[in-house]
Amino acid sequence: MPVLGGLLADRYLGMRKAVIFGASLLVFGHFGMAYEGVQAVKIDGVISRDTQALQAFYFSLALIIVGVGFLKPNISTIVGKLYRKNDPRRDSGFTIFYAGINIGAWLAPLFCAYLGETYGWKYGFGLAGIGMIGGLLVFILGQKHLQGHAEPNFPERLHAKKAGISVEKWIYLGAFAAVFATWALIQTHSLLLSLGSYLPEVTPILLFLHTISLITIIGMSWFLFKYCNKVEREQMLALVVIILAGLLFFALYEQTYGSWVAFSDRVMDRHMFGIEWSAGQLTSMGAFFIIMLTPFFAWLWPALDKRNLNPSTPLKMAIGLLLAATAFLALSLGINATLENSLVSIWVLVAAYFILEIGEMVLSPISLSSVTQLSVKKVVSVMMGAWFLGTSYSEILAAELNKLSAIETEGGVVTDIAAALSTYDDLFIFSAKLGLAAALIFFMITPLMKKLMHGVK
Repeated sequence: MPVLGGLLADRYLGMRKAVIFGASLLVFGHFGMAYEGVQAVKIDGVISRDTQALQAFYFSLALIIVGVGFLKPNISTIVGKLYRKNDPRRDSGFTIFYAGINIGAWLAPLFCAYLGETYGWKYGFGLAGIGMIGGLLVFILGQKHLQGHAEPNFPERLHAKKAGISVEKWIYLGAFAAVFATWALIQTHSLLLSLGSYLPEVTPILLFLHTISLITIIGMSWFLFKYCNKVEREQMLALVVIILAGLLFFALYEQTYGSWVAFSDRVMDRHMFGIEWSAGQLTSMGAFFIIMLTPFFAWLWPALDKRNLNPSTPLKMAIGLLLAATAFLALSLGINATLENSLVSIWVLVAAYFILEIGEMVLSPISLSSVTQLSVKKVVSVMMGAWFLGTSYSEILAAELNKLSAIETEGGVVTDIAAALSTYDDLFIFSAKLGLAAALIFFMITPLMKKLMHGVK
């Protein structure tokens, strides 16, 4: 969806209108998630569900998915538009922007998860909806500060009429149609269900993802060779490699919402500062460290640049991957130094999160910044969408890695802690090896990448 949202913003809507429209869909989606309905029951072996509430749930997800498609690539692109080419403050700007994102990521597990677990999920999702309204109002009230950088590239295209309706209205109508199509796809995988039966090793939803990716690659290749000169072409190729770095990093990072959660829930002593934290609440640590590290990194990059010591973007990718690998090694060390109760200390998880978030601050905001620097102006939002398309593959890889940590439980309780620790140790060591290998590759190709980037830092 971010690829399509970026394409529509580049060619027609402009980023400001795309963000406002996407955020509006997200507001409705979150409030829709607050509708709970009646809990499912099993009577005489037959499960009875509240189908109306279930359909509201699916439809709300569809609104969120399409809304993210319009918002996510374009809000990131706007940040890059505020800086001149090679402005040393650009990376710091993206670092501050990244902290803004993570304020929500920090508060959500603490408050939304608490309300959901304690009083009911309608309150947790309802609070998320209120937060989304706040974000939308801030953007609308502050849009004057964008100084026209997020307006449509070709405003006359928006006002042109097709069948008596302006193109802008057609886009909004098409987006609502996409919501209904996504609603169906979530439940049945739509038209891909029959195709998936001929490809049993590829699930229908994966087939859909691969199809979108193939179309993106073909379209990008056609654009590179038809409309780009040699310098632009090589810069875009360098950007594709940077997107791959993000894919690899987040394949490791997204385990914080999978194997790390199960690890902390099942084999960790979660007491800290006299409080027993839930595994869900501990996921807020990543965002907490990002917020704490932001002032340092916002200062660091311009300070290093003044001294000609600022690492190149490819080198930062390598450092970020190396730190991700180190975080998994820290978890492995903790497994091999358990407490007297045979559980892992919560401080091991704190240390792993801290190392991982330093890696994220080095890699993720910088890669977003590079999208706005290396992309051809006509397709900058599309390329931002491609960056997020890469992260969707990260989720797939992370899910496959998470499967390696499957352990036996009874009622959610681990029966053999020693065996569970061994399983987690194997996964974390394997993940660390993946990160180290990727980091080594990026260290080796840094000189070539710098050449392809033609002076873009």
